[in-house]
Amino acid sequence: MANVIITGCSRGIGFELAGLFAVAGHQVLALSRNEKPIRDLNHKNIHSFSFDITDDTSLEKVTDFIKAHWTTVDVLIHNAGMLVNKPFVETTSDMFESVYRVNVFGVAALSRTVLPFMSAKGHVVTISSMGGVQGSAKFPGLAAYSSSKGAVITLTEVLAEEFKETGPSFNVLALGAVQTEMLEEAFPGYKAPVTASQMAAYIMDFALRGQQLYNGKLLQVSMSTP
Repeated sequence: MANVIITGCSRGIGFELAGLFAVAGHQVLALSRNEKPIRDLNHKNIHSFSFDITDDTSLEKVTDFIKAHWTTVDVLIHNAGMLVNKPFVETTSDMFESVYRVNVFGVAALSRTVLPFMSAKGHVVTISSMGGVQGSAKFPGLAAYSSSKGAVITLTEVLAEEFKETGPSFNVLALGAVQTEMLEEAFPGYKAPVTASQMAAYIMDFALRGQQLYNGKLLQVSMSTP
């Protein structure tokens, strides 16, 4: 059984992922600012505490937890995300920075925190978006979000190269439309063909086995892009 860290677990795909891993017998550290939804699951395999990916104190709590309870981490899933849906000229520098602090700088910071505890066979999976893929359809109002999702694609490729001799493996999944609260924020009223639980099942399988075939790769997981 694997030791798994997942961010963004208070709702949507992250919440579903935490439950699926736990039910399958894996040990899960489910991280989110609002830990109540996860805590209410009351599952013996799920551990949680309030976590802010932009805060150094929260990162220290992750280190302390690993040392106290696990010693090693097998899977790290960067699922937390922040979205601002505004016309570009109305998107302030502070808004842009807030999105990047969660979607890019937070991914880098948590990776630095967890990597010393990961083995050569470990797997770091970052959840990106089709909006961050070069040449894909782009949409007004998502300049900060989509560009940040493009940044973590490149970050994944660079880290895979840097750690290719020692591991772990790094891959990134660019998701299309999934019926989540974040999708509603980006495209109000749009109904996606894929549910959060369906996508979570795919991500769990990939996180546990994908590194056997992929490293430093971007996989586009999309039936539909609004």
